[in-house]
Amino acid sequence: MAPPAQSGGPRREISIGDSCYTLLGTAHVSRASAEEVTDLIRSGEFDAVAVELCSTRFQSLTQPDSMARMDLFQVMREGKAGMVAASLALGAYQQRVAEQAGIQPGAEMKAAVDEAKAAGLPVMLVDRDIGITLRRVYHNVPWWQRFSLISGLMASLVTRQDISPEEIEQLKEGDVLESTFAEFAERSERLYQPLIAERDSYMALRLQEENGDGRYRNVLVVIGAGHLKGLAQHLEAPAPADPTAEREQLDTVPKKVRWPRMIPWIIVALILSGFVIGFTRNPQLGAQLVGEWFLINGVLSAAAATLAWAHPVTIIGTFFAAPLTSLNPTIGAGFVAAAIEMTMRKPNVGHFASLRTDVASLKGWWRNRVSRTLLVFLFATLGSAAGTYIAGFRIFERLITM
Repeated sequence: MAPPAQSGGPRREISIGDSCYTLLGTAHVSRASAEEVTDLIRSGEFDAVAVELCSTRFQSLTQPDSMARMDLFQVMREGKAGMVAASLALGAYQQRVAEQAGIQPGAEMKAAVDEAKAAGLPVMLVDRDIGITLRRVYHNVPWWQRFSLISGLMASLVTRQDISPEEIEQLKEGDVLESTFAEFAERSERLYQPLIAERDSYMALRLQEENGDGRYRNVLVVIGAGHLKGLAQHLEAPAPADPTAEREQLDTVPKKVRWPRMIPWIIVALILSGFVIGFTRNPQLGAQLVGEWFLINGVLSAAAATLAWAHPVTIIGTFFAAPLTSLNPTIGAGFVAAAIEMTMRKPNVGHFASLRTDVASLKGWWRNRVSRTLLVFLFATLGSAAGTYIAGFRIFERLITM
């Protein structure tokens, strides 16, 4: 069967040795892109298919119920709650656009996987794990720019402007996965590198790993159109001597600087020193300082949990736990708040199953018990942090003025 005439998404053919790679730029929420992928694979011209997916996103796409197996406690214990929330926010934007287009998000990737399996073709997952990408983004940008990224994520949730089919097709000029951060990526080299440039290199290295021996002669590579130019440049450049070693470097998360880990312990030592000084000067003053510490820290943490629509028992528990956990950096108020919330309102299979759909709207984050537990964890953590600093300054202000 002859291949369909080139139309629709941007396409590029690159020959390396005896292998030909057809790079197809797609929009991740475009019906036309999904149909184009289907037609190309059914043409019979290809003996392998590569997709812009990592194992995590592949599992999410092919096994929608995989969310039901997520261990929330493990996510929070490993410090991945923020990353999971960011991933859900990115997926929520894609879900909203997809709903307006009348197509499932990632339909062109799913079409590529399904059609390849139906044709008996191998499927290569060439993208970097989304969690590693987000962590490298977070590490690479300065702290003040992180607030802009969070604002971009929140804006993607509250913006309700409809997108026309013509505008959706224009997304072929970029990558919808990064569209939330597009404005920042264009202005910031620090953001552009881990979010786009590194992934271009990563996917080229993965293709070289998977087909270094040239056993696949015609490979269809389905990617977001925003990666087409960069991936083509990497494939056309001389291949590295050891693609696996270079790819592993892009798979690492830079180690955190150790000294910031000491900050919480230093703060605790200063707070406890303030209590001791207060009691030494006057037992009544010491008691007042302890009382203010508990009140300020407890109120702010409880108020933050309230903003997440936490259960009343969770709010009360957070009020009493936050002042104590703030004096013990090994456990956070957010973890205690989330544990109480899950005890009072344990998420069921239905909440996990509808998670990706629910978080497509701002209200859904508070309605779904899984996402609400994440919000309780994050909000209570931020409330406790704010309470620690405000109460700490208040204590030393009292000590200095008396």
